[in-house]
Amino acid sequence: MRTVLFSGIAALALLSACESDDDGKTGTTPISVKITDAPGRYDAVLLNIDKIEILTSNGRTTLDVDDNEPFDILEFSMGKDTLLANETIASGRLQEVRLILDDEGNEIIVDGQPHALTTPSGQSSGVKIKVQDELIPNVAYTLLLDFDVASSIVQQGNGGYSLKPVIRAIPEAVSGVIHGVVLPLEAAPKIYIEIGDERIGAITNAEGRFYFPGIEDGTYTIIIEPENDAYGNRTIDGVTVETGIAKDIGTITLDVAS
Repeated sequence: MRTVLFSGIAALALLSACESDDDGKTGTTPISVKITDAPGRYDAVLLNIDKIEILTSNGRTTLDVDDNEPFDILEFSMGKDTLLANETIASGRLQEVRLILDDEGNEIIVDGQPHALTTPSGQSSGVKIKVQDELIPNVAYTLLLDFDVASSIVQQGNGGYSLKPVIRAIPEAVSGVIHGVVLPLEAAPKIYIEIGDERIGAITNAEGRFYFPGIEDGTYTIIIEPENDAYGNRTIDGVTVETGIAKDIGTITLDVAS
């Protein structure tokens, strides 16, 4: 038995066009699927992804994950990613993307102790994203899955942990990055960006760094909310993002709450 899951806040923009060969047959699109992570305050989070299903208007393709063994998603944050699969699929309107995980091998390590990651029964049929965009024949496309581990792990009352994936699908080629540092480390802040009706979040790593990939051109407000009540919130307005540019907002030092 396998568990199918794909969830979260999606920002997926693809090139808009559709072509057909002269004989009326739909072309194909080379696609690469990568995964990256927003940091989480755990020792490790091991995911065992078996397959990826991509459905277009011209058919469903199952992509086998290259390694098909558990890997620590926390190793791929702050701009790092890892390739899950390469394949050529039917072009056309992209309709659905799913991750298929093995039932075994998904676990979290907290304070040196491993815990199995369970998935809610409501996700057994798959929580998926519907999109209405085009894959262009013969134009290579890279789909980057931004896995928000801090929002995806839920601690249960019995001390166990469950996995409710929060994943944002983003196109690498048509977006920018916002990154920076928040100090002091003991503030343990959460950082948010509001994008339309959506709010995406991140936390800092052990050096106080945060990293938001897949941000479209525009001007944004960054909201910093420390978990440590000894420090006050901070709002930074007018942060401008350009395609292909990593916007460094520098080091923000939080004030002690009054």
